[in-house]
Amino acid sequence: MPKISERGCQMPASPIRKLVPFAEAAKKRGIKVYHLNIGQPDIHTPEVALQAIRNYDIKVIEYSHSAGNESYRRKLAGYYQGIGIDVDLNDIIITTGGSEAISIAFKVCLNPGDEVIIPEPFYTNYNAFAIASGIKVVPITSDIKDGFALPPISEFEKAITPRTKAIMVCNPNNPTGYLYSKDELFQLRDLVLKHDLYLFADEVYREFCYDGNSHFSVMNLEGLHDHAVLMDSVSKRYSECGVRIGALISKNHKVMASALKFAQARLSPPALGQVIGEASLDTPPEYFTEVYDEYISRRNLVIEELNKIPGVFAPMPKGAFYSVISLPVDDADVFCQWLLEDFNYEGQTVMLAPASGFYATPGLGKTEARIAYVLKKEDLINSVKCLAEALKVYPGRV
Repeated sequence: MPKISERGCQMPASPIRKLVPFAEAAKKRGIKVYHLNIGQPDIHTPEVALQAIRNYDIKVIEYSHSAGNESYRRKLAGYYQGIGIDVDLNDIIITTGGSEAISIAFKVCLNPGDEVIIPEPFYTNYNAFAIASGIKVVPITSDIKDGFALPPISEFEKAITPRTKAIMVCNPNNPTGYLYSKDELFQLRDLVLKHDLYLFADEVYREFCYDGNSHFSVMNLEGLHDHAVLMDSVSKRYSECGVRIGALISKNHKVMASALKFAQARLSPPALGQVIGEASLDTPPEYFTEVYDEYISRRNLVIEELNKIPGVFAPMPKGAFYSVISLPVDDADVFCQWLLEDFNYEGQTVMLAPASGFYATPGLGKTEARIAYVLKKEDLINSVKCLAEALKVYPGRV
């Protein structure tokens, strides 16, 4: 039998999805599973987006421009200008989700064998995209005790080698919910300029910043005209995860010219998705007010209730809709599978994402899990109750 590639062997299974077969089996046994494992909001998609699909009346669904429809890119540039990010349509390439934006950026800016430094825990697919691109992720570990704040810049400095070509952040952060401050980003800016690196920023949760904190984009860091590369998506902003439309944005014309070659190789981004994405830019402000208030309410509820459980520590997220929590268990991977395979409370259980898959350093995250507070409050209360009851009887509790 022919062998699969080394990259195929190295590709990690998603910690968010690897327990899906166990969840499916639990449902077949009649168990209700509360999904806190995946960032799939139950928030309704904006009506303007749904109407755009209902009213879509053409004879042929054609290829778009490889960079995306000009009307969409022009309108999207207007969105960014409206929040203080000075770009035009030529600084934007529409991608098949934010995932493709990250993958193209890695391939454009790094050679096989090069390194990208990323604070951990980080969105697990960064590592998958890096492996697929032949590059190495170098982790800098943040700590749950300080809410996963940016590690000291001295730790980044020590990790830089001749193969280091970029630093990457997700802001607000998935999986931790941490929001990097303006001061932290300026520290990264200075380091990037000192060592002539790229600064990649995944800002798909930009609208979700809490407690009076505001988002500051890497595109607004002075002096990073040729260094900053932004990745974005409609998935979370408009609750359109299945639309698969993202964007790659940079003022570096060489980066964008090279990225367009990759965009041409995949022909074009999804046509129907672009229709939805463009229409979504007309979403009224009250939609975001309602969504913001709902997430604040959910966050406050779930974090307060989680911290009432003996042995559990859940730091308060400043953004996004995730928290990495500490559990009083010997192995969170085993515990999360046990929840689905061997436990139920009144016919219910909860699905979490083991945090080990969000770390690149072996052995870290062993007693942690990521939760996504994307369910209505009644379901969140039931989820936390299931977790509390599970921890009372789990054989591997510590």
